[in-house]
Amino acid sequence: MAELSQEIHVSLLSNDRGLTDAIARTLGPGFIARCSSDWNPRQWLSSGESCDVVLLDLRAAAGDTECGLSFIDTIQRNENGPAAVVLCDEDDRDLMAKVLDHGVYDTVQNPPNMIELRLILRRACKIQTSRREIRRLNAMLRGSGSLPGIIGGAPRMQEVFALAKKVAPCDVNVLITGETGTGKELLASAIHHLSSRAAGPFVAFSCANLPETLIEDELFGHEKGAFTGASGIRRGRLEAADQGTVFLDEVGDIGLSLQPKLLRVLQARTFERLGSNTSVNANIRLVSATNRNLQEMVQQGTFREDLFYRLNVVHIHLPALRERRDDIPLLAQHFVQKFAELFHKRAKRFSRSAMLALEEYSWPGNIRELENVVQRAVALSDRTVIDTDLLPDAIQENCVNLKASDSYEDEVRQFKRRLVLRTLQACGGNVVESARTLGVARGYLHRLINQLEIRGREENVIPYPEKPGRPQLVA
Repeated sequence: MAELSQEIHVSLLSNDRGLTDAIARTLGPGFIARCSSDWNPRQWLSSGESCDVVLLDLRAAAGDTECGLSFIDTIQRNENGPAAVVLCDEDDRDLMAKVLDHGVYDTVQNPPNMIELRLILRRACKIQTSRREIRRLNAMLRGSGSLPGIIGGAPRMQEVFALAKKVAPCDVNVLITGETGTGKELLASAIHHLSSRAAGPFVAFSCANLPETLIEDELFGHEKGAFTGASGIRRGRLEAADQGTVFLDEVGDIGLSLQPKLLRVLQARTFERLGSNTSVNANIRLVSATNRNLQEMVQQGTFREDLFYRLNVVHIHLPALRERRDDIPLLAQHFVQKFAELFHKRAKRFSRSAMLALEEYSWPGNIRELENVVQRAVALSDRTVIDTDLLPDAIQENCVNLKASDSYEDEVRQFKRRLVLRTLQACGGNVVESARTLGVARGYLHRLINQLEIRGREENVIPYPEKPGRPQLVA
C-alpha cells in the first residue's frame, strides 16, 4: 500500500508501446512505471507485479473496447487491487461515460497533459489507499465483536452490535432509542464509519429544547435577507452533510409545523433554504435518536405517522446501564485509564468495595453519569487504587447494606445470588430461559435458587425497568 511520500507504482497497459514508453520516461520522480500489452486480466493479475494505479489505453485494447471494460471489471472485483485511470480521446464522450460507470477513478484525454496526469495518478492512489484502510478497519471491527468507540460485552450489547453491523452498509434510515446517556450518538457515529459514506462528513445536531425557528435555520440554512440579521448565505446541517450522514438527536422535539419539511427531505431528497425558492439536493443518510416514545406521540397527534415510519426503517434500542451491569467494570476501568492519563494521575483501578458499589448502583444517568463519577474520582485521587470514599454520597449510601463480607465463602455466595437474581429478572422470572442463559441444567438452577434462599418477591431487589423488546427491522 503506497503512501504519498513513497513512490507510486503505475502499470501502463496499451498495445501502443511507443505511447507507454513515452509516458514512463516523462512521469518523473515519485513514480515507478511498468509497461504491458497483456489484456488478459487473469494473466495480468497473476503475474505477481503489484501496482497502485493502472493506466489503461482503451483505444488500443486489442482492438476491442469490451475487452478493456472486462479487464476493468475484473480488477475492480479485487478489493486489494489497483485504482484504474483510462486514456480516452477528447471527443469520445460515450467511452468516457461508460468507463466511469464501470468504476474507474478518472479519465485522461489523449495525448495526456503530464502535469494533470501526475496529479490524477496521485489522487487515485490516495483514494485507493484510503479505501483499503477502511476495509481493513471494518474487517477488524467485524471480527472483534465490537463497534468503533463503543465498549460492551453484555449479551444485550452484542445484539446491538450485530444489528448495527448488518444495517450499516445498507443506506437506510435508522432510529435509535434509549434513555439519556446510553450512547446514542456514539452508535450513530459507529454506523456511519462502517457504511459506504464513511469518507463523507458525520454531522450531529440535537433538537432538544430549541425553538422551532432555530431548528429550521440550523437544518436548512438561509439566504441573505431571509430575516432580520441574515446578512449572508448560511449552509444548514443537511447541506453540510452532503455525501455523508446526519445524526438528528431528540428528533421527538421537532414541532408539528416543521415535520413536513423534514419528511420532504426523506422523500424527495431536496429542500430549500429559508428565503429561497431554489431546491438543494440532500444526498444524506439520516440516523435519528430519541428517548421519547414516538409511537405514543403519533397516537396523541404530536408526531406525524408518515414521518415516524420514514425515520423508523430500522430500529435499534440501546439498553440502560442497569440492564447491562456486567459491562460496568469494563467501562469503569476504561474511564479510569482515560482520565488518569488526561490528568496525569496515579489512579489505576477501583478497589473491590468501590467496584461493588458501582455495580449495585442504579445509574439513572447511564454511561454519561458513570463517566462523570469516574472523572471526579480520578481527579480527587492521589492513590493508585480508588476507594469508596471518593464516590458520590448517593452511591455510598446505596452500598451501605451491600458491603462485601470478609468470608470468602460468603462473598462467593453473594456473587452467585446477585448473578441468579439478575438473570431471573432479565428473563422475566422464567427458570428455563434463565438456566439456558447461565448455561446450567434446570434442576441445578432450582437447587441453587433454594440454597440461595431466593424468593419470588426478591426479583425486584435490584431495580430494572420493564424489559424492552429486541431490536428489529420495521417494514
